[in-house]
Amino acid sequence: MDRGIELILNSTHDAMIAVDKKGIITLYNRAAEILTNTKSVDAIGKYVGDVVSDTRLPFVLETGKSELNRQQHLGKIKIVTNRMPVFDENKEVIGAIAVFRDITDVIKLAEEVTNLKEVQSMLEAIFNSTQDAISVVNEKGLGVMFNPAYTKMTGLSEKDVIGKPPTVDIAEGDSVHLQVLATRKPVKGALLKVGPGRKEVLVNAAPIIVDGELRGSVGMLHDITEINKLSDELKRAKEIIRKLEAKYTFEDIVGRHQYMTSAIDKAKKVSYTTVTVLLLGESGTGKEIFAHAIHNDSTRKFNQFIRVNCAAIPESLLESELFGYEEGAFTGAKKGGKKGLFEEANRGTIFLDEIGEISLGTQAKLLRVLQEKEIVRVGGTKPISIDVRVIAATNMNLEQAIKEGKFRGDLYYRLNMYPIRIPPLRSRKSDIYDLVVFFIRKFNQEYGRNIIDISNEAVNILKMYDWPGNVRELENIIGRAIINMRNTEIKILEKHIPNYITNIENGMILKNEDIVKDNGEIFTLDELVQNIEKAHIAKVLIEYGNNKTKTAEILNVSLRTLYYKLEKYGIE
Repeated sequence: MDRGIELILNSTHDAMIAVDKKGIITLYNRAAEILTNTKSVDAIGKYVGDVVSDTRLPFVLETGKSELNRQQHLGKIKIVTNRMPVFDENKEVIGAIAVFRDITDVIKLAEEVTNLKEVQSMLEAIFNSTQDAISVVNEKGLGVMFNPAYTKMTGLSEKDVIGKPPTVDIAEGDSVHLQVLATRKPVKGALLKVGPGRKEVLVNAAPIIVDGELRGSVGMLHDITEINKLSDELKRAKEIIRKLEAKYTFEDIVGRHQYMTSAIDKAKKVSYTTVTVLLLGESGTGKEIFAHAIHNDSTRKFNQFIRVNCAAIPESLLESELFGYEEGAFTGAKKGGKKGLFEEANRGTIFLDEIGEISLGTQAKLLRVLQEKEIVRVGGTKPISIDVRVIAATNMNLEQAIKEGKFRGDLYYRLNMYPIRIPPLRSRKSDIYDLVVFFIRKFNQEYGRNIIDISNEAVNILKMYDWPGNVRELENIIGRAIINMRNTEIKILEKHIPNYITNIENGMILKNEDIVKDNGEIFTLDELVQNIEKAHIAKVLIEYGNNKTKTAEILNVSLRTLYYKLEKYGIE
């Protein structure tokens, strides 16, 4: 063989094997050596079938027909081969040649490409079908990809954002994409408004880094408009549920003294009617429990029970809270207006606690409700019919308030259709033991304790006290006593009863060290005055068994002012 031709054949990437008409190998180039793992010196001159298994060259010699682009395995590799007969001038077969190459890597690459296309298709399907809006920008901050959810959420089409800066979709807020590109760090929980509709969205964004280079930023937008709406509805529902909940029944009212049983009997008799009830009694006697019980024993028990502490709501808000308001009634009024508590309580019961604290103007509107069974919203003129059972409560002497011009006489007579006076604890001290047992069961559940009783000595001490805070004060005392007991103690003894009058343990009394801040600075005069005021209010409140009315009287402030200061200083 010519030396030049041999060099060419051995340099080619394709393997070549040639045989004569008897199938004897006459050509075996370098590529064939590599693919078959057989040296040419060991192959040339031998029958091809003895050197290459599964060879088809003998069939080509016999048929004289070519076999082109055939795939087969050659050991562990896969090849593609062309087999062709060699003819002389008389067109007789005088040999055959096979040209083949290893396609194992090509097939793997093809499979990888196929898999890559499948992955790409899957990613595109996910990208386009996800309900979360996705936006992608390049390293320059220009938009490159946006899914249909993004278009739906923002109201912007591809032409509005592709190739545009990342601020084009923002109605309010700063671009998280620009922040990511500037810092190369993710941004989480950014609140923005996007698109012409100013949709409220929560955005998380992260950098796209390829081989250590920043190639862009991807952001995911969550529409929280509906979430906020649902959150508001849930908050409102919780408020309604809280107002609906009349927790107590007559079984929760503890007392065998004749004064108490008389009050209970009167309440049971009136519960089946729709008559307005006025609960009279000192703070802490259990007026609210009576209101709950009357509602739960009435035909309205499956409807709303709404409690309103008239003293705790600022006078400027009380009227709109009770009767609602129309849109535009005042600055800050909600669009569409708002239902008042009387409308919320329709077909149910409304409990107006501290009724003596409402202004004369609000009293006039309340009188209309009781007389006409209708309300008019603030800022409105159209009367709205309602069906509400009113239970009012006060610890104020309303007859004296009428004489002083602080309470309307006509409203008092409407409220006083069926008065029930609840006796103070000092008038029924024989009930103290039963009340203590009731509170022990309650606190056992709350504190995980196993207190079984109270000693006679401890009960006698309790009976010697006048209880200005009434049953509420007794409940506080028993709670504190149980907290002070060791886990191994199961009976309340005399030593567990706190010296309520002389040993204030509320931890809020001003001490010398309270004059100086933690950082060593001296309090300003205003700060010191507030500290003293806070401590003094807490002291008097505890001394009078959490009786807010009595505390306000002692401090010479209105009950409304006291509620304001309790909230201001965080005193419970």
